[in-house]
Amino acid sequence: MNKTLLAVAALALSQAVPAQAENFTYRIDPTHTFVMWETKHFGVSTSRGRWDKTEGEISMDRAAKTGSVDVTIDMYSINTGVAPFNTHLKSPDFFDTANHPTARFVGKDVKFDGDKPVEVSGVLTMRGKSNPVTLKATGFGCYQHPRLKREVCGGDFEATIKRTLWDMNYGVANKVLADEIRVVIQVEAARQ
Repeated sequence: MNKTLLAVAALALSQAVPAQAENFTYRIDPTHTFVMWETKHFGVSTSRGRWDKTEGEISMDRAAKTGSVDVTIDMYSINTGVAPFNTHLKSPDFFDTANHPTARFVGKDVKFDGDKPVEVSGVLTMRGKSNPVTLKATGFGCYQHPRLKREVCGGDFEATIKRTLWDMNYGVANKVLADEIRVVIQVEAARQ
């Protein structure tokens, strides 16, 4: 066989072999990651807040379309912009931060559209109770960070949960704060 045929055969074979799947770990950037929430107050206006401190890791293999998420939220870092409301939310009426200082989301079922995650299903543990939660992506992308000199991936994810599933019943009956809570997560994570 001459060299030209060998080169053509090698090229054809290399294109027939699927790309190697490669799983990467991404560490969450706490300065670009926030968990925010909003709910109706007496059915008229919207109360909002966020947690200022998060940590965790994301594993992702975009070629194999697999991934996992493990995020811990410092519940003491809740911030509504109103100090008395923050104090009430830390009380046993709501998050009971003295007994439950952290919440944790562990997602093991990641659905992809092409190489982008569009949904993450997992378990959210708060106040000692665990319930399933599915986060839907409203945006996702990756870029080469100019300062870090590594890939950073991020996006926006959201879900609506019922707080009573975690025994936060205060004010539900008289609609002080609704049971349905919209959770919006802004996340960026750097490849390790």
